[in-house]
Amino acid sequence: MIRILHTGDWQIGKPFGGFEPDRRGELRAERFAVVGRIAALAASRGCDAVLVAGDAFDDNMVSDREIQRTLDAMAAFRGPWVMLPGNHDAALGVSLWTRLKQRADAARVIVADRPEPILLEDQGIAILPAPLTRRHEGADLTAWFDHAETPAGLARIGLAHGSVQNRLPEAAEAGNPIADDRAARARLDYLALGDWHGFVEIAPKTVYAGTPEPDRYPANAPGHVAIVEVDGPGAAPRIEKVRTARFDWRSLALRLDGGVEAVDEALSALAQPGETVLELVLSGSLSLRERVRLEETLALWRAKLFDLRLVDAALIDAPDDEDLDRIDVGGFVRVAIERLRARAADPADPDRAAAALALRLAYVEHRRLGER
Repeated sequence: MIRILHTGDWQIGKPFGGFEPDRRGELRAERFAVVGRIAALAASRGCDAVLVAGDAFDDNMVSDREIQRTLDAMAAFRGPWVMLPGNHDAALGVSLWTRLKQRADAARVIVADRPEPILLEDQGIAILPAPLTRRHEGADLTAWFDHAETPAGLARIGLAHGSVQNRLPEAAEAGNPIADDRAARARLDYLALGDWHGFVEIAPKTVYAGTPEPDRYPANAPGHVAIVEVDGPGAAPRIEKVRTARFDWRSLALRLDGGVEAVDEALSALAQPGETVLELVLSGSLSLRERVRLEETLALWRAKLFDLRLVDAALIDAPDDEDLDRIDVGGFVRVAIERLRARAADPADPDRAAAALALRLAYVEHRRLGER
C-alpha cells in the first residue's frame, strides 16, 4: 500500500499587511509552524512521500532566511518532499527554487520544475507534475499526462496547480485551467491539486487539499491536508481530510434590532477566542445607548480574540426620545440635535453617516459629563 500526504498553498512569506505588527508577526510565523506539523504528521503516519501542490511560497522574492526556516520545519519527515512551482512561486529562469536547491540538505526535496515523470520506485509512485513557469497560463499544462509513459507497477499520481474547469466558481477559473476529467483521461490513481484554498474532492480521484493554515475569512474548509492511501495501480484511493490549522478564521453576520445581547451570546460560543480571527458583520438598528453598549462589549471581546474586524456599514443609529432626553439640552442646541437626528435617518442625505457620528459623539460626551 502507498500512503502520501498531499498539501499545498502554504504561502510562506505572506505579509499580512492589514494587521497590527504583533499579530502580523504571529501569523507569518504560523506558516512555518504548520509546515512542522505537516512533517510530524507525515512521519507519524508512515507516509511514503509528501506532495506540495504549488504556492509553497507567497512569491519569488522570499528571503533566504524564510527558505531556510521552511526547510528546517520540513526536516522532521525524512522521506521525499515533491514540491511543485505554482503561480505565486513559478519556476522562472532564476527563482527561489534555485536558492532552495542549494540549501535542501536536512529535508529530501525534489523540485518538480519540469513536465516529466518523477519516479519514486522505492515508494511505488510515478509523479506527473505540471509546473508553472509564469503566473498565468491559458493552456492546460496537465494535457501531457494523457500520453506519459510510466513503468508498470507504479501508481500514477498527478501534481498540478490551477482551476479545474466547470467545477469551481467562475472567479476561480481565470487562468491555469485543468480539465475536469484529467484523472480519467491520464489513467491517474490520484490527482493532487493546489490553488483553491479549501479542501474539496472536486472530481473522481481529484482533490484540492487547500491551505493547511487559513489566511482569509473563508467558507470553503481551509486548514487541512489530505492523507491518501492507494493499494496499487488502478485501485480507488482512500482520502482522509486531516486538520492542521491553529487559527480559526471566520466571518459572522448578526442582525441587531434594538439590543446587543446577540453579540455576546454568539462570541461566547467560540471554542478558542484567543486563536480566532473574526470578521463581525453587523446590520440592523440600535438606539444611541445600545450603540454605546455595543462599543463597550466589542472592547472586551477585542482583548479576548486574536483579531476582530468590524463591518457595520449596515448598522444604523436610531436615536429615540430617551436618547435625546439623556443629552438633556434645550433651545437651539436641542433643535440642532433634532436636525442631526433627521439627517441621520434619511437614506438620501449624502451626509447621513457624518450626522449619525456627530449625534453619537454628542450622546457619549453628555453621558461622560453626567458621570463626573
